[in-house]
Amino acid sequence: MLALSAHRHTGARRVGHWLLAVGGALAAASAALGLFALVTMAEHWQHEQAQRTGLATLIAAGMAGSGALLCAGLLRLPGVAETPGAALRLVLDGLVIGAALWFVGWVLLAEPTRVLGDLTPSGCLAILVATVTAAVAVGLTFIVGARARAPRRGLLLAGAGVNLVTGSGLAISAGICQAGPTVALVGAVLLPFGLLMVALAGRAPELAGGPDGDVIRRGTYAVLPMVAMAVSAVYHLLVGGDFTIFAVVAGIVEGFGLVARQYLALADVRAYAGRLAEREAHFRELAHTDPLTGLANRRGLLRAVQQADPETPWVLLGLDLDGFKNVNDMRGHDVGDAVLVEVGRRLKSNLRPGDLAARLGGDEFAVLMRARPAEAQRIAERLLGVVGSAYRHEAGSVFLSVSIGVADSADAADVETLLRNADLALRYAKQRGKNRVERYDATYDNLLRRRTTLEHEMRGAIERDELHLAFQPVVAVPSVRPVGAEALLRWHHPELGNVGPDEFIPLAEECGMIAKLGAWVLHRACHQLSLWLAAGHDVWVSVNVSPRELHAPEYVVQVTEALRAHRVPPQRLVLEVTEHAVATDLDELIRRLRALRLTGVRIALDDFGAGYSSLGQLRRLPIDILKIDHSLVAGPEPIRRPKGRAFAPMVDVVMRLGHQLGLEVIAEGVTNPTELAAVVEAGCRFGQGQLFGWGVPAEHLEAMLEAASPPEGSGSESRPKGDAGKPAPRTAGNSRSAPRQRRPSDGPADPKTDTAQNAGSVDSSREMRQA
Repeated sequence: MLALSAHRHTGARRVGHWLLAVGGALAAASAALGLFALVTMAEHWQHEQAQRTGLATLIAAGMAGSGALLCAGLLRLPGVAETPGAALRLVLDGLVIGAALWFVGWVLLAEPTRVLGDLTPSGCLAILVATVTAAVAVGLTFIVGARARAPRRGLLLAGAGVNLVTGSGLAISAGICQAGPTVALVGAVLLPFGLLMVALAGRAPELAGGPDGDVIRRGTYAVLPMVAMAVSAVYHLLVGGDFTIFAVVAGIVEGFGLVARQYLALADVRAYAGRLAEREAHFRELAHTDPLTGLANRRGLLRAVQQADPETPWVLLGLDLDGFKNVNDMRGHDVGDAVLVEVGRRLKSNLRPGDLAARLGGDEFAVLMRARPAEAQRIAERLLGVVGSAYRHEAGSVFLSVSIGVADSADAADVETLLRNADLALRYAKQRGKNRVERYDATYDNLLRRRTTLEHEMRGAIERDELHLAFQPVVAVPSVRPVGAEALLRWHHPELGNVGPDEFIPLAEECGMIAKLGAWVLHRACHQLSLWLAAGHDVWVSVNVSPRELHAPEYVVQVTEALRAHRVPPQRLVLEVTEHAVATDLDELIRRLRALRLTGVRIALDDFGAGYSSLGQLRRLPIDILKIDHSLVAGPEPIRRPKGRAFAPMVDVVMRLGHQLGLEVIAEGVTNPTELAAVVEAGCRFGQGQLFGWGVPAEHLEAMLEAASPPEGSGSESRPKGDAGKPAPRTAGNSRSAPRQRRPSDGPADPKTDTAQNAGSVDSSREMRQA
């Protein structure tokens, strides 16, 4: 079976199977010779010592060769001994166990029998050779079997042990002519089974080590041989025996094997410790290195900061790529990763020896350098240009800017403080326009503490009734009669005092509170509007909508519910959106605005001209009102025409554009009579600003409405001229080249109603949306 298996394999497995097959055949032949001699010639050789010794020598030689071949075959099997060192360790392990087995067998069996048989030591040579080889082979088989998986171990140990012990027993019996028929009978029964088990074990796919729990521990088979030798030696001394040279040699061999094996074990431990130290250093380096860029990671940066000389001035730069999320979203993460790798390369190539560049995660980087603050500032300014240069990629060029925060070790008592200072400086660099270098200042700590306090207090401001609305009037010009109002959110804290909207509105955007605040403002504004309408005032109210609210799927439902809950006509409510919302996702914004206009409310585009003003996008937006930003109204100084009338060119341009698109126009930020005259000269019919009043409580605005109410039946300057003054909501098919017509559902145009339905609102657009 082993020979057939060898034909089907190649390499080391084939050689191992051939060696096992030849060794098994030799053991079978030697055992057969011993059986034949004991059965047929035992009576004739009873007193022939020379013939018995010769036969025993022949059998022993066969068994010794068989044992050697079996040992070699076992060592050649895959998974047993991959290296010469491993093979040597296995042989030494087998020698230790084999010497112990031989010593026990010789002392307890062969030595007493030799004395009783009156043999000379030379007559025991064949027995010695056979038994030593058998013992070593059994020991090696035991070790290899211990390394094999459980189903193969039993076959290998049992088969090899039965074959070798049977053959050795036949050799001993032939040599001393003792118990020949009994040994022959037992050998004839056991030998075929032993050969079959070895063949089956050798045909197994491999003899690789099994799980840890399946392998006999080295300590077990290192102790058992010594215990067996000690017990047998004590027993031999107790029965009055003595030790021959063979027993002494066996003890010496056992000791040599143990010492050699211990030396190899120590060498293995040293080699393993060396490899472990190398791997530990490698893994430690991996733990402190960013796998994408090859720079140090956050842990590596912390280690470098902790190891820095405290007597030397150190500076930490915190870098953050501006707009990198758009690269991942629009170009894909592969392009984003390529950009990050290039950023790391640029940082390493533009730093001095001894400086450390690190990637902290995402698009955040850091640089630790030994430098004075002034020198670090110059390096940071240079990195703005280096990192902000175009990134060439096969998918197209990528353009990014970078914000940098600078923190000095002199301002930090420990590592955590230094990192926090750099983060604070980086945060304010981004808040102040990005693409700039910002150095840490102690005032940032106060700002951070106040921000943390405001965020904590703001989460309960509604429940504690600390919020209220102020209303800034929108007036008809030149009569300066209030026709509408913009709802402005105000916060008065019992301990912090009045908190400005420019401070808490951006914070609400960042911490996710803006939707809750916006819903509160919407309901309060609708409630107050319902009270004014019930009192007979023909007025409208505008409410600012943040981009996050506008893109929420449930916002349309919230507006509808607020109108129904407070019984407010939809056309009396104006929702103001900003150019910031337009610049994010135009198609999605158009879908949201159309859904809102289906509810009947009007939409105003706030702060037009302050930022990203695209005429092409303006043409697509479903809006009703255009609010001119105060920067176009207030500056530069209005031009004086020859007749002495003030004239604002930019307001005139926007007015003409709004009229051509069918939009009502409101001028924001009117602060003095000259600006008012320029607005009126441009044809603008509605204004808002400091000249007409700041945000006031609801009762004050109601008093203004009462005071400005015209006598019964009189006309009003705010009446639109014809139907063009009351634009109808546009649909996708509306032409923008002609004014829009009145919706039939709007009813007749009365002086106040028409004016109210075609105006918008102002300054809370900068207060209710800052993010």
